[in-house]
Order: sequence, then C-alpha cells, then structure tokens
Amino acid sequence: MHWFWLGFFALVALLLFLDLGVVHRRAREMSLRAAVGWTAAWVALGLAFTGCVYVIYEYHLAGVQLTGFSRAHPGEDAAITYVSAYLLEQALSIDNIFVMSLVFHSFRMPLKYQHRVLFWGILGAIGFRVAMLGGGAWLAHQFAWIFYIFGGYLAWQGLKLFKSDDDGEEESAGKNAVVRIVRRFVRVVDGDFGGKFTVRVDGRRALTTVALCLVVIELADVVFAMDSIPAVLSVSQDTFIMITSNIFAILGLRSLYFVLAGAMAKFQYLKYALGVLLVAIGAKMIAHDWYYVPHVISLAVIAGIIGIGVIASVIATRLARKDQ
Repeated sequence: MHWFWLGFFALVALLLFLDLGVVHRRAREMSLRAAVGWTAAWVALGLAFTGCVYVIYEYHLAGVQLTGFSRAHPGEDAAITYVSAYLLEQALSIDNIFVMSLVFHSFRMPLKYQHRVLFWGILGAIGFRVAMLGGGAWLAHQFAWIFYIFGGYLAWQGLKLFKSDDDGEEESAGKNAVVRIVRRFVRVVDGDFGGKFTVRVDGRRALTTVALCLVVIELADVVFAMDSIPAVLSVSQDTFIMITSNIFAILGLRSLYFVLAGAMAKFQYLKYALGVLLVAIGAKMIAHDWYYVPHVISLAVIAGIIGIGVIASVIATRLARKDQ
C-alpha cells in the first residue's frame, strides 16, 4: 500500500509545482474565465481518480481490501465511497470559501496576492488534514463510541447554520485577536511588498500583512477541519479513500474560491443546505449501529441537498431581479 501513497503524493507535489511554479509564478489577478477553467480541470481530475480507486480495490492491488463491504463488488463500493467523500468535502468547502472572502476583505488583500496566500494556505491544510484524518480513522477503529460524539457535534454545527448570526463581525473579531497575538511576539510591517511573506526592514526580518493573512487562513482551515473530518468518517473509515478524496477537493479550492467568492450573495440558500446536510450526516453517524444507509443512497442525498440549495438560490435571485 505504501507504493500507492508514494505515487499519490508525488502526483500532488507535481500538480502543486506546476500550479504555482509554472502557471501562476507571477502574482496577478485570476479572471473569472480562468477560474472556471481551473475549477473544471481540478474537478475532472478529482473525479477521474475514481477510476484509480476502482482498479486498486477491485483487483486487490498490493493486497488492498475494503473492509466493511460486500466482497462481490469491492471496486464499485470503493468508487462510490470515494465520490461520496469527495462531493461531501466540496460541499463543506463552500462555507470555508465564504470565510476566506471575509478574511481577505478584512485585510484588504489585493486580488493579485490572494492566489499566493490560498496556495500556501492550502498546502498547509493538506498537512493538517492528513494528520487529522489519520488520527480520526484511528479513533474510529479503536473507539466505536466516538461516532456518537462526532455525530452530535456535526448535528449541532448544522443547526448553528440556521441562526442569523453576523458572521462578518465574528470573523473580524477573530482576525483582530490573531493579529494582536502575532504582533505581540513577531515584528509585522504594513504595506505592499510584492506579495512577500517576509521582508528585511532596517536590517531586521519582519512579517508582512500577507503573511499575517496566511496565518488567519490556516487557523480558519483548522477550525473547518473539525467539521469535515467527522463528516468524511461518516462515509468511510478507509484511510486511503478519506485522504485522497479530501486532498483532491482541497486542491480545487483555490480556483473555486475565485469562482464563488464574488457571487456568494447569489447562493443565499446554500448555507441552509449545508445545515441540513450536516444534521443528516450527524443523524446517520448516531444511528449507524441500528440502521445501515447504503453508500449509493448517501451519495444521492449529498448531491440532492447541494443541488436543491443551488437551484433554490438561483431561482430566488432571478425572482428578486424581476421584482426590482
């Protein structure tokens, strides 16, 4: 199995090198057309990996087994599980994108530097997710009761999304607290330094506001991982499927941000769709000992809830335009 891990992370490293080191080497604004194209490419790549998952588990390469499923169709079960986990992480990323937009706005971050911040932020997120997913899988295998805790937590987070809290004020307060703590221990200089994270001023090394923004983005991802880790555990406890689906979803998060960040107001019902999704997943985890939900049904429910949220938002936006 270690050969699959080496091959996968070599592929991820190559993709990241091509992204920042070749295609986006210079800091510039990403157009909507380019963002849509990159998003489509990342989604296509993430879904295409389903074929690799199918082959690995169907033919038991390197002795790989998918536990907890019928051995009649292991490749099919693994492929459906992977797609379910991938779509689930993509759905949860929507809320993450909204918070990223608030962070950039609070820092007054120019568009041409946002891609650089997101790249390094997501690179750090990959490391966090691998560690947290591995730890979550270990806990799930060692302590079955952890599912009740995860399920209750997700349901609680889902219900919170139905509250009309002022997310902007909360995020600004969180950002200001982080800024105060960092400035207390590290020298930070304001100004445009070409998107650099550190500069030398008066002979001393200092952080820039771009680096400070990156710190807040990283902390925000750790918070959001607290939702996504239990959620993906409700779909699968197979470490390879969990990590690969999660990372492929994260890789496309940068371009997806530039597609959706400016249009978040148009998707007003996505927040409530995510709330319903988290409550449903939490209920599934709590009831897993008494009621088994086939992964085909889980995939359909995830796609259906997201689709309903998007369609309802689009219809509401068009009706609002007609009334104006």
